Amino acid sequence: MPINAPAPERRRRSGGRGGNARRTDSFRLDQMPWGQPVNPDRPIEPLPPEGVDAIHRAALRILSEIGVEFLHPGALDLFRQAGCIVDGNTVRMDGDFVTEMLARAPGPFTITPRNPDRAVHIGGQHIAFVNVSSPPSSWDMVRGKRPGDFATFREFLMLTQAFNCIHVAGGYPVEPVDIHASVRHLDCIAEKLILTDKVCHAYCLGKERVEDAMEMVRLAAGLSHAEFDAAPRMYSNINSVSPLRHDFPMIDGALRLAKRGQPIVVTPFTLAGAMAPVTLAGAVAQSLAESLCALALIQYAAPGAPVALGTFTSNVDMRSGAPAFGTPEYMRATQMTGQMARFYGLPLRSSGVCTANIPDAQAMWETCNSLWAAVQSGSNLVYHAAGWLEGGLIASPEKFVMDCEVLQIIQRYCDPVLADTSDDALAVEAIAEVGAGGHFFGVGHTQARYETAFHAPFVSDWRNFEAWEKDGATDTTTRAHRIYRQIVEGFTPPPLPEDRREALMAFVTRRKAEGGAPTDF
Repeated sequence: MPINAPAPERRRRSGGRGGNARRTDSFRLDQMPWGQPVNPDRPIEPLPPEGVDAIHRAALRILSEIGVEFLHPGALDLFRQAGCIVDGNTVRMDGDFVTEMLARAPGPFTITPRNPDRAVHIGGQHIAFVNVSSPPSSWDMVRGKRPGDFATFREFLMLTQAFNCIHVAGGYPVEPVDIHASVRHLDCIAEKLILTDKVCHAYCLGKERVEDAMEMVRLAAGLSHAEFDAAPRMYSNINSVSPLRHDFPMIDGALRLAKRGQPIVVTPFTLAGAMAPVTLAGAVAQSLAESLCALALIQYAAPGAPVALGTFTSNVDMRSGAPAFGTPEYMRATQMTGQMARFYGLPLRSSGVCTANIPDAQAMWETCNSLWAAVQSGSNLVYHAAGWLEGGLIASPEKFVMDCEVLQIIQRYCDPVLADTSDDALAVEAIAEVGAGGHFFGVGHTQARYETAFHAPFVSDWRNFEAWEKDGATDTTTRAHRIYRQIVEGFTPPPLPEDRREALMAFVTRRKAEGGAPTDF
């Protein structure tokens, strides 16, 4: 079967810690089927109502009294037209304008990629996990750390497609520095559209890259221009330049996408103690101010454009100034921003991030902190959910596989079957059948359910020490490396009609001949 096909059933296990059935020589990625988890829990809300109001008022004070710089002449013109105060590049706006613009946002939305079966819902209680995006380097246990290249970029796309728990093909999972920056977006997006059929992200880095990306997504999906513009087909994420600045390329790209109905996520990168106040309330308030002004601009320029609020607020190591992730402060800031997103009626984006340099214990506990904070905060889009290392400077395929194990745990945790209280689930008859001092292994109730009753891991080894040692005593990273190599070596790309592929590649060839995109802004 194709390596990217869902397994038809969970792996069978016999009873006892030493009895795990092993994988056969014909590798199968034994995973849960494609589907977005729906968060069944109430979000954690660390802020009392008066705390939500205080942060909201602080964000509006920042926007009305201090202002935010926009290095985009067209954006400044729009703000002037809207009646905001524009002094040089600094824009100040009152709270009524921000509130009126945010009311135009549609709330939840759906992005439909070239394969409609991979449509992703952003908002409500749905969660979508995104692959690692944008590291300049990669690391694996054989080749170590090295600059990103196109071959490694392609491998990460194969992992992105292969794992059903990854719902979105985000930004470049590693930056392929062996391709010139002027045409890099053409090769990367084309490869993303060929090797995956999932929702596609494009970077907001100026007119040419954004316009090219939209056309490539349209061609790969076989859509007319009107069909592309009628519904979300792709998306982008923009970052502010904290503190209190938005640059030209990202605002320019965001406006172009929004005017064609394509979603924009606005995510300030605020590190408490460096680019934001050392206090979490101050850092969150500044992050919100930087988000809200850009969201207000987008809604003024393109009323009803789908948008989401992003959070990337963490802290720095005050001894070195280096960013830290998966910290208690990161978790609380994510939860606080989740409360604010619900206050504004906007979908929320957060991240699964860590500071560790290799896929070790630190990497996993920091990433688990980040991922569970995303769940607790009510996040709808979780960036960097698989593969992130060194504060975003490294992408690792082993870490990607290990993270997907955690994502499957989260998906299973969200499965409503775990909270089933039907008569069948209460199993009183089975309890009566076993009686005092018996066991449940052989009863019909267990036999009918044991293959799918519990989460089945693909990286974790649940055998006892003796069985594990006898089989080679491989550690988690080694097991993850084997799975990564098996996926890459046996990868089958998803179907793409030949006429669409030809149209896509003809466009890439033409744009390369025209010079691609400028490398200076």
